[in-house]
Amino acid sequence: MKTLIKDITIVNEDLSLKGSILIDGEIIARVIHCTAKDYASVIGKLEAEADSVIEAEPDAFIMPGVIDDQVHFREPGATHKGDIASESAAGALGGVTSYMDMPNNNPPVCTLDALEAKYEAAAQRSVSNYSFYLGATNDNIDELRRADFSRICGIKVFMGSSTGNMLVDNPETLKEIFSLDDVLTAVHCEEESIIRANLEKAKAEYGDNIPFSAHPQIRSREACITSTRKALALASKLGTRLHILHVSTAEELEMIEAAREGHPQVSAEVCVHYLWFASELYDEYGSRMKCNPAIKETEDSYALAEAIAARRVQAVATDHAPHTIQEKEGGYLQAPSGLPTLQHSLQLMLQITEEEDFTIETVVWAMCHAPADTFRIDRRGYIREGYYADLAIVRKKDYTVSKDNIAYKCGWSPFEDLTFSYTVTDTFVNGTAVVRNGKLTGERHPMRLEFYK
Repeated sequence: MKTLIKDITIVNEDLSLKGSILIDGEIIARVIHCTAKDYASVIGKLEAEADSVIEAEPDAFIMPGVIDDQVHFREPGATHKGDIASESAAGALGGVTSYMDMPNNNPPVCTLDALEAKYEAAAQRSVSNYSFYLGATNDNIDELRRADFSRICGIKVFMGSSTGNMLVDNPETLKEIFSLDDVLTAVHCEEESIIRANLEKAKAEYGDNIPFSAHPQIRSREACITSTRKALALASKLGTRLHILHVSTAEELEMIEAAREGHPQVSAEVCVHYLWFASELYDEYGSRMKCNPAIKETEDSYALAEAIAARRVQAVATDHAPHTIQEKEGGYLQAPSGLPTLQHSLQLMLQITEEEDFTIETVVWAMCHAPADTFRIDRRGYIREGYYADLAIVRKKDYTVSKDNIAYKCGWSPFEDLTFSYTVTDTFVNGTAVVRNGKLTGERHPMRLEFYK
């Protein structure tokens, strides 16, 4: 099956040029820009041999599919909130063609057998490409040593307990994990002892009626900075390929950048909600913006955006974490942490370009090129001949988030009633059109992500 996407602006590798793309089966077979001398004659030949031709709208552009390195699809164990089928479909509607899912399921995915069971489920039900982290615990180092990390995205280490019972707090275990050779180790950095002490103070002050505005004092910037400092020191000493997830403070960005000067295998991820929300919104959004780490100050949001613009982070992702609205409606101590954001992450990032914080080319770098490079993903994240045809077509067209178009199983979004200036119209996964004209096609051709050393 050959598909020609004709006369469209191609946003890729810091260029936005009109051109055409030929998909042949799973692969990008030809990329030709209109600046080529023989463009018209080549397009005529490609059009003649194509099985289908997509004529681009004047306000459309095409980019590599988004790679999200941190999602929580809730399968197994909490599929009433979301599952592999529902959440990957929601992501595809937003231009996400590859995802990496976290291991804090019920039960936690901390053995190779449990991990392969998730891979089997994804092969049967996922709409987009998939990979899964192997969770670290205080006592599963042998499982981590046996894993084949050419077919697994990495190890996940909770240095703060967050959701699930996977806290790794044994110093000797951390040293063993961080000493594994050339394995990407993704870390949730919050110091548990600081969080517990802050929570006890909040309980003493407020009893059971802790306001959501106290969340960034309980899961404080000090907790993040202390844990990140510890992880960076250990990684620098042991040579760890360290990936620090959901950075939420300006200070952490500075520490990570300094560490990269001597140890370039350190990388940082920023999540979209830390760019969009700030602490003064807790009274308005309450549990709907409660997540771990906590969303911090406006100055932190600006610092994160500036770091993306300067390309000082190595991935922009979501930490997509659905809960039912009934679960979220509890008080502070009852409402779980986490936001469903995957379907609208690309639109949100493109919306920020309207504020001129960064360009569309930088969005493509941050959500496609950089994660592909950081995780060393085989032939994805770029529009290049010979690469897999993971692509998203976007139009400059208003899109309002509403109950009618939210595809998450949980049925809600923190962005409800917001109008974005961009709409994802088409998504291709390995050359298969899984979304056309803003609707799921019912087709699917996902693949397990592979990683080069």
